[in-house]
Amino acid sequence: MWLRILAAGVLLLGGCAVTPDGSRPASAIRYVALGDSYTIGTSIPPGDDWPSQLVDRLGGQLVLTANLGVLGYTSADLIQNELSQLADLAPGFVSVQIGVNDVVRGIGESTYATNVETILSSLLDRLPAERIVTVATPDYTLTPAGGQYGDPQVQRARIVRFNLVLQEAAARHEIAFVAEPFAISAGVVAQPLLVAQDGLHPSALQYRLWVDAIAPAVGDLLAGTGGSD
Repeated sequence: MWLRILAAGVLLLGGCAVTPDGSRPASAIRYVALGDSYTIGTSIPPGDDWPSQLVDRLGGQLVLTANLGVLGYTSADLIQNELSQLADLAPGFVSVQIGVNDVVRGIGESTYATNVETILSSLLDRLPAERIVTVATPDYTLTPAGGQYGDPQVQRARIVRFNLVLQEAAARHEIAFVAEPFAISAGVVAQPLLVAQDGLHPSALQYRLWVDAIAPAVGDLLAGTGGSD
């Protein structure tokens, strides 16, 4: 989420799955997470972000080589600053969750669609479709601080459209798309513990619910039984 008073980025390396004796499984696939504040886990402790929880849930199938999510990043920022790191990181699996800051900054839907196509095409130059997962943006407008970032009804409608853009692009390339985080985020109205202390971003508990949906999809992909929604 783009915050007017805070525009710092965080890079988290490591966060890897290990075997009971403390070593990395030889068969673990190198995983790189691409995205924004929702990927890096703004306002929660390190290791509680959803990519880290995903790795833990999958029990050694993935090792989190890098979480490249940065607070405030748009799809254009991801293209410029995250994709360029993949050559050195050599991932075998990548997740993509991007779009909320395009919504907040008023980036046009057509521009976002073009950027999504660039992102997915670039990833497909490195990886097969079954080694990529895309994840929906949640509805931040329902959080206590959500009203500070645009008219809630207008912004919610834009999030829905931008999620659809990502979903349709993923389907064209036979890439998996996990839609559930958007619906899960609506739970903040009844369950305040799903929001981090900043009143805006998801808590570790909400991310755990996301992983309930993301982990089976990724598990299917790693087992060779997955596909696009």
